[in-house]
Amino acid sequence: MKQDEIRRVLIIGAGTMGQQIAWQCAAHGCDVVLYDVAAPALENALRQLNDYAAELSAQGFLTTDQCEAARRRITTTTDPRTAAQEIDLISESVPEDPKLKGKVFAQFNALCPPRTIFTTNTSTLVPPQFARASGRPDRLLALHFHPPVWAHNIVDVMPHKGTDPEVTACVLDFARRIGQMPIHLKRENHSYVFNTMFSPVNREALTLAANGVASIEEIDRAWMGIMEMSIGPFGLMDLVGLDTVWHISHY
Repeated sequence: MKQDEIRRVLIIGAGTMGQQIAWQCAAHGCDVVLYDVAAPALENALRQLNDYAAELSAQGFLTTDQCEAARRRITTTTDPRTAAQEIDLISESVPEDPKLKGKVFAQFNALCPPRTIFTTNTSTLVPPQFARASGRPDRLLALHFHPPVWAHNIVDVMPHKGTDPEVTACVLDFARRIGQMPIHLKRENHSYVFNTMFSPVNREALTLAANGVASIEEIDRAWMGIMEMSIGPFGLMDLVGLDTVWHISHY
């Protein structure tokens, strides 16, 4: 499969990352199915997608017409059989539990066409932890996004020893097509690239706050002022999600 043959994408998990990945793929011309086991999660996702459209249009990332076209490309479902029909690539964003991820991939392995590529958006796990359970280890690899996906457009692409090199090449090209800059990891690393660098900063910022050296706001202000960044360590933790930060810190 070539990257330009990836036209229909299934997003598993309608949380913040699933929503943003769905939007990014749709904004770059893919038909997207957003799947979740919980109907309320999909209802919330639809509201959030409308908010993204308004926000990105106002900020000049996309025109109003482009946002409307992207929104029309996204459908939602709680039915796995409907979700799996004619899918070229899966992006999975379920909780950081290797058994759960393996179970989800095994379920969709039985439903998806043989050509479907399986990717995981995990922040802390590595593909071998659920490759065998997926049923198609040669077509499984990590494709890890950073929020907000359209602004922090770096993705980690991490295959494992059993990943078909042609599948890796296809995913690298696909990442570029949806407006991302892929970082190809040559070795497995639980926290990927940015998270590995971010963890020590995160740890020291928490230590400063816990020891009463400075307030959270002052710690962020120091970082932002000296590094000339618009967000500090605590702001970034909040953006990423405290549950994800906790998982990252324990690997």
